[in-house]
Amino acid sequence: MNFAPFAVTWDYRCPFARNANEHLIVGLQDGADWQVTFMPFFLDQAHVEAGEEPVWHEPEHAPALLALQAGVVVRERLKDHFLDVHAALFAARHDKGEDVREKDVVRKALRTAGLSEAEAESVFEEMAEGWPLELVRHEHEQAVSQHQVFGVPTFVSGERAAFVRLMRRPAGDAALARATIERVLRTLVDETELNEFKRTRVER
Repeated sequence: MNFAPFAVTWDYRCPFARNANEHLIVGLQDGADWQVTFMPFFLDQAHVEAGEEPVWHEPEHAPALLALQAGVVVRERLKDHFLDVHAALFAARHDKGEDVREKDVVRKALRTAGLSEAEAESVFEEMAEGWPLELVRHEHEQAVSQHQVFGVPTFVSGERAAFVRLMRRPAGDAALARATIERVLRTLVDETELNEFKRTRVER
């Protein structure tokens, strides 16, 4: 089955974003022909109440934007490394229990993903120019205004969007990754009468 281009939101701090993005990474690295855009979404801003000031330039929120900006820089400037960096930043937070608000942690993740020392430093140089923060803000606000996105991971295809929580990680299983993502996409596109389906308990 051919799928239309779609997007997925992420914030490295969310375990459910990690699960969904791992399925995408494993599937794409296995050759899945999905046309997917990885779209940054800042959870701190999502929790701001209507009428309150946005948090984009407040100093206390700057560390929480560090990893998102790094991911955006690699997506835009070092595309061939993006999937590996994406996986490494999620792993730093959720597998290693590291604080991705710290530059040294982000730098180590970049190197772990295969970037040279010079490439890793160039990521921070790009962030210092300011455009990565503005791009994160633009894509976040666009997701909210166009699709009423409120969290991660949200899948967007055309005019349809859905927040999706996947409980199982792919653990390197490409067939599982492909089947999982394609089931989500079929549900998003075809099962439009299904608005909300939330289990009362997790059967694990």
